[in-house]
Amino acid sequence: MKVQPLADRVLIQPLESEDKTEGGIYIPDTAKEKQQKGKVIAVGKGRTDDDGKVKPLEVKVNDKVLYGRYSGTEIKIKNDDYLILKEEDILAIVD
Repeated sequence: MKVQPLADRVLIQPLESEDKTEGGIYIPDTAKEKQQKGKVIAVGKGRTDDDGKVKPLEVKVNDKVLYGRYSGTEIKIKNDDYLILKEEDILAIVD
């Protein structure tokens, strides 16, 4: 199934959180926090401004991004979890 976000929305696949801390302590699944980093899978065409012109999005497919902890809408496609959120909910692009 192919998903194409509309307007200024972005489809993100959350990256897996770390299983252990820098000090070597393993974190159980029940104590893990919701991941805030993900990979951009698809982007919409862009936001339409007041003049009717489409402003393209700053993020591109395959960018790794940071987003707000409770941002977006969670969806499941073929047993994989994804998020659809607006570009304004993306905090940063990371390398």
